[in-house]
Amino acid sequence: MSAVSEGGSEEVDVVIVGGGPAGAALATLLAGRGRSVVVLERRPAWQWRACGVFAGPAVRPHLASLGFVDPGASGLARDVPAMRLETPGGTTLRLAYAVDRGGPPALGFDRRALDEGLLACAARSGARVRRGRRMVGLTLGVRPVVSIEGPRGRAEVRTRVVVGADGIRSSVAAAAGVGRPPRLRRVGLTFHVAEEAQPAGAGIGDSVEATVDARMIVAGDRYSGLAPVPGGRVNIGLVLRGAAAEDLHANGGAAAWNAIHASLPSPAEGAVRVAGDGSALDRPAGAAPLGHRVTRRSGDGWLLVGDAAGFVDPFTGEGINRALASAFLAADAIERTFSGDRRALDGYDRAMRGRFATKDALSLLVQAFLARPPLFEYAAGRLARRRALGRTFEAVLADLVPASRALDPRFLVRLLAP
Repeated sequence: MSAVSEGGSEEVDVVIVGGGPAGAALATLLAGRGRSVVVLERRPAWQWRACGVFAGPAVRPHLASLGFVDPGASGLARDVPAMRLETPGGTTLRLAYAVDRGGPPALGFDRRALDEGLLACAARSGARVRRGRRMVGLTLGVRPVVSIEGPRGRAEVRTRVVVGADGIRSSVAAAAGVGRPPRLRRVGLTFHVAEEAQPAGAGIGDSVEATVDARMIVAGDRYSGLAPVPGGRVNIGLVLRGAAAEDLHANGGAAAWNAIHASLPSPAEGAVRVAGDGSALDRPAGAAPLGHRVTRRSGDGWLLVGDAAGFVDPFTGEGINRALASAFLAADAIERTFSGDRRALDGYDRAMRGRFATKDALSLLVQAFLARPPLFEYAAGRLARRRALGRTFEAVLADLVPASRALDPRFLVRLLAP
């Protein structure tokens, strides 16, 4: 079919609103199966925004299926052997995600390279990627109609399925009436700083691209994630609540980071280091509130993927993997719909609940512990001292085993009992 042109209208099989990882991956899968797909990305060019950069090894098979077999070699990411969880009481829990048992490492992504690479992949597969276009209206029904605004005016596209891949403030979720505010009130802030070279003789190399552990530093009403990414940079992800969030609103992101940076404990050998005064290399991007809920993820002629399909909190680092996993589930559901299965989209909603409901419950449980620092300190210490428990916990966080393993009463008793 012809390209979307302002001032006119056309019909396509699928319109995807949002060109992030979930939307781009879904476009690649559907276009590769011969479907006519339009991707609407409201930004004319890539720009830094509040987003995740860290993902466990479970993301690798999804990337490989999309053609990115070695993310490190292609410049998309750096290998990250472990995440070090550090508590105010001095406990350090090294979450190695099964690397110490022969598994592949986690990844710290260059989001420009990842996002642009996935969109290019979608275009090569035949999807029409339209930058600088945003959805300004949506009529749902048997044949949804998407109203688009672009540089040269407005257009309408009739489609068989419209997909919301437009993040935690999804316009598609709003139009479907399924969006809800998050259960937890959190503020997020992300940006990059320069990475300090590791000292010579550390056993891990002395270049800025050395293979080093990421850090997650918990301190009262905030936690700070430091993830090594390509280009000699460290991605800083801050999540704040209570007084820390109020300070951010009052004094701005730069002042909040300066205070946090000054209070960070010194990194252990083999952990990522921030260079100099930790000055931001790009404009800090925020999200408030940090979270999104939906009552359902699909309906007649529409569905939601990625963060638009529900987002709890980035502490467990599952956002990128969830985005890609939802794209694969959505592609299968849409194909079944086009093959005449009228229940396929409802099946997608059930599949997403089955895939992520338990992990969401675990994320909320972790947040409950974080809100009670003595309890979190106690649990972290137990996980650090009892390696069998720690390995189960890290495998659950990395989506290597079902989240139900960490919610099993026997696991919780062993974790919490004196």
